[in-house]
Amino acid sequence: MNRRELLKSIALLTGASVVGGEFLLSGCKNPAAGSLPFSPAMIDLLNEIAETIIPATDTPGAKAADVGSFMKVMISDCYTTEQQQVFMKGIKELDAKAQTSVKKNFMDCTQAQRHDLLTSLEKEAKTYNDGREDKKAPVHYYTMIKQLTLWGFFSSKTGMTETLRHVPVPGRYDGNAPYTKGEKAWAE
Repeated sequence: MNRRELLKSIALLTGASVVGGEFLLSGCKNPAAGSLPFSPAMIDLLNEIAETIIPATDTPGAKAADVGSFMKVMISDCYTTEQQQVFMKGIKELDAKAQTSVKKNFMDCTQAQRHDLLTSLEKEAKTYNDGREDKKAPVHYYTMIKQLTLWGFFSSKTGMTETLRHVPVPGRYDGNAPYTKGEKAWAE
């Protein structure tokens, strides 16, 4: 191989890598932003649903951790199209159930009415999930909401530092640590 052939080969490989890299990266583009209709009002609704599941007591509730925004990101970025459709349809169905049962939308319901509605949805979701023939099919929308609420809250800074016990500096492992009834669980 002479120098001229070597330079041609290098130029060809360099050009192919630049063009090929662009071609490969074109498959990595995110879908169009806003493909799901998550309005600020819907995020507020998700926060209120999450607050009913994990209410504020002497520790902050799910709304303090902005779990609604966490749900938006997870649904938009991580769920399949089929799961997204089930979730979005379910949110509308939840509000419709509130309308039929108490003649108010979910946001206008009292805490007791919200609790009763979510308790009935919990039973409905359990029956639905237990009776699913195809286990690959999406779970009930309320199951998604509850799972995302728990995940979003307990992985947030608020949930980990103000609700669970959190020691930012790791210590030694103690497999026989004393436990007093009513103590907070560990975040790690």
